[in-house]
Amino acid sequence: MKKLPVALAVAAIFITPLAMAKTVETVASFSVLGDIVKEVGGDHVRVKNLVGPDGDPHSFEPTPQDSQALSKADMVFVSGLGLEGWMDRLISASDYKGKVIVASQGIATRSMEEEGKTITDPHAWNSMQNGVVYANNVMNALIAADPQDADYFRQRGSAYVSQLQKLDKWAETSFASVPVAKRKVLTSHDAFGYFGQRYGVSFMSPVGFSTESEASASDVAGLITQLKKEHIRSYFIENQTDPRLVKQIASATGAQPGGELYPEALTKKGGAADSYVAAFKHNVSAMLSSMK
Repeated sequence: MKKLPVALAVAAIFITPLAMAKTVETVASFSVLGDIVKEVGGDHVRVKNLVGPDGDPHSFEPTPQDSQALSKADMVFVSGLGLEGWMDRLISASDYKGKVIVASQGIATRSMEEEGKTITDPHAWNSMQNGVVYANNVMNALIAADPQDADYFRQRGSAYVSQLQKLDKWAETSFASVPVAKRKVLTSHDAFGYFGQRYGVSFMSPVGFSTESEASASDVAGLITQLKKEHIRSYFIENQTDPRLVKQIASATGAQPGGELYPEALTKKGGAADSYVAAFKHNVSAMLSSMK
């Protein structure tokens, strides 16, 4: 048998492990979660987001292409807590048999009464303290799926968690410097409950946890009265919702536009919120600016 030249033999030693490195095929329910998976997984994951940039995860309608994506996936990541009401039928349609990782596992949930029912708030990731839980859950799931790259996932996951913890502290300290009376925000729907709970900010909105909820005339009238009473000076629209109702309410109260927030959908690459970290920084900075 012929022997390889020394240079080729040495090259083969270094190339073989790379060629054998595994790429975990993942599907994430929406763009925020997909970005967390990509940040932790790096070069060893491929991520397909079902709900893309500026998309609404509440009203999303899966397509046959989404079903095909699930059928080829090694694992599926969801936020859970009732956010993805469409996921069960999509899984059934795709015949996906792999694991479904619930990234919010272990988070202390909050709820509200809506139309006589107790509804769980699904927007846990908007508190960066909870974002740390998401990142750790993603890291552990990837390690279980691809043990040979465990050290790689731990290194990336730990660095990412450290970054998120610093952002959590920054937000906490920044809002603490603002008088409580000024920490009030009007948004399109009730997506910042965990954020408000963590950072001491009060949020008001015409509709509940889901963008598919509808505000009654009496709800809107009551909100206008409350906004006037509490002297709310600014309002925010959201990139994934229709802004007309919140603008109408703001017009009746004299509140001025504070800009756009990104509570549950990232922007396209190059946008103001093209990553989970960028979206959080933008949201915090925009709110703080409006309070001053």
